Amino acid sequence: MQNSNSRWVWYDDYIRTTDDTSLIWSHFIKDFMFQHRLRYMVYFRLSQNSKKRLVKLFCEYKLFRLCRKYGIEVKTSTKIGAGFVMLHPYNITISPLATIGRNVNILKGATIGLSGGKNPGAPTIGNEVYVGLNSTVLGGVEIGDDVMIAPNTFVNCNIPSHSIVIGNPCKIIPRENATKEYIYYKV
Repeated sequence: MQNSNSRWVWYDDYIRTTDDTSLIWSHFIKDFMFQHRLRYMVYFRLSQNSKKRLVKLFCEYKLFRLCRKYGIEVKTSTKIGAGFVMLHPYNITISPLATIGRNVNILKGATIGLSGGKNPGAPTIGNEVYVGLNSTVLGGVEIGDDVMIAPNTFVNCNIPSHSIVIGNPCKIIPRENATKEYIYYKV
C-alpha cells in the first residue's frame, strides 16, 4: 500500500527513524538488522498491507517474537499514520482500537489503552503528537494535533490542539508549536 506521497508507508517510518531519505539499501539493511524499532514497524506495515497470507503469517510471527523480547504490544489492526516512531521502544502498549495520526513519537513505557470508565472506548490521537516516557492515555478521548504529553502524565480527557499536558490529573497548557523541538524529520 502506498500513501498519498507515492512512497511505501514503512519508508515514511524509516525516514522518521533514521533521517535517511536516499534509501540506500545497504544502509537500510544495516538499520533493519540493528534497530528493533525499525524491524517492528517494517513487519507491522508489511503485515497490515500484504495480500499474501504467508507473508502476513511470517510478519505476525516476527512481531510476536519482538513483542516477547521487548514488550512492544501493538496489534496490526491498530490504525497508525505514516511517520510513526517508537523512541527507546520497550514496554509500549497500544490498544488495537486506537487511532494514531501522522508523525507521532511514543517513548518507553507509554500506554494508549481502552477504558470503560468516564470516557469508554479507545483514544484517537492527532498528528505531530509526542507521548512521553511512562505516559498513559486511556479511554475514548481525543488528542488534537501538535500536542506534547509530558513524561509520567495520565490523560483521560480530551486535549485541544497546540497544547502541553502534564501531571496526574492532567493539566493542559496552551502552546503554539508545542512539539516543534521534539517532532523531527516530518513526512
